[in-house]
Amino acid sequence: MKKLDIYIIKRYVVTFFIMLILFIPIGIMVDIAEKVDKFKENEVPFSAIISYYIDFTWYFGNLLFPIFLFLAVIWFTSKLANNSEVIAILSSGISFNRFLRPYIISASFIAVFAFVSGMYIVPESNKGFNEFNYKYLNKRKKDRKTSNLFKQINDNEFIYVSNYDPNRKRGLNFTLEHFEGNKLKYKIFAQSLRWIDSDSVFRLLSYRKRSFIGDQEKYFYERRKDTLFDFNISDLSPLNYKAETLKFKELNHFIEQEKKSGSTLINKHLLVRHKRWSLPLSSFILTLIAVSVSSFKRRGGMGVNLAFGIALGFIFIFFDKIFGVLVTKSSFSPFFGAWFPLFLFGILGLILLQYAKR
Repeated sequence: MKKLDIYIIKRYVVTFFIMLILFIPIGIMVDIAEKVDKFKENEVPFSAIISYYIDFTWYFGNLLFPIFLFLAVIWFTSKLANNSEVIAILSSGISFNRFLRPYIISASFIAVFAFVSGMYIVPESNKGFNEFNYKYLNKRKKDRKTSNLFKQINDNEFIYVSNYDPNRKRGLNFTLEHFEGNKLKYKIFAQSLRWIDSDSVFRLLSYRKRSFIGDQEKYFYERRKDTLFDFNISDLSPLNYKAETLKFKELNHFIEQEKKSGSTLINKHLLVRHKRWSLPLSSFILTLIAVSVSSFKRRGGMGVNLAFGIALGFIFIFFDKIFGVLVTKSSFSPFFGAWFPLFLFGILGLILLQYAKR
């Protein structure tokens, strides 16, 4: 049985990576055909395009990972079934559960690969992919919120700016309120707040400070003041896709900071973290479904199995995207949005498994 296990594991892993090698170049060619006019219009450097498509390879592979996996398992399992190899294996007294073992082992390899790449490689590629899009292709779209920004920077202090310019690193109508318990101790106003890289300080123009000491109130004014605060200038308005570009530990730290600050994008960030875990685990569920639907002969042959597999794969992607939009556009639970498609397809997998055993 060990030879059979090695045979199936080898076919599983090799077919999966062949699917990646076949479909990713197709995805690149389609993307080039769609964007070639924008490349010319914006005079994008050739080196930037090459870097973009290196990042695109990881982005595209991670996005359609479930479909590639699903098609790979259906493809080679259907070939086994058409060659009567599955019938021979099961007729020898091997149970269907035992037949599944090498598939689960293979899915474990792919899940580990997806987890490591999703936590440490894909985030860096997402950064380059998104930066390229906003710099050359989506110039009119904002990559962050820049007006009426309110944020809690620590347990005692809250800041506000009416407008933020990330290119000039400047915020207008800056306010900082410092509380101790429920009492306001002082409040700082400034016409503008700007980060000065050369001196590593914040520069405030028309600086005013009102302090409250007991029943007394003190007022201080200075035309220009250089100082430091307990936040970075980029914290005023983080990128919309910031969570997608962070590795495992950085993402956890970023989410904790965003929770404390009351970020309006916290659901989107939480969804990214949940998907970092749910995507690798989907390999087990999709493998179970693929084996169940392709381990016996059909009248239409492999074509029927592949058509069924493609349909199920795109339904999975559809559910995943629908729930993702619900999370980012409403107060829908990020946990539920990331895990419900897996739960739904897990139930489907168990039903199909029982059918395949019969």
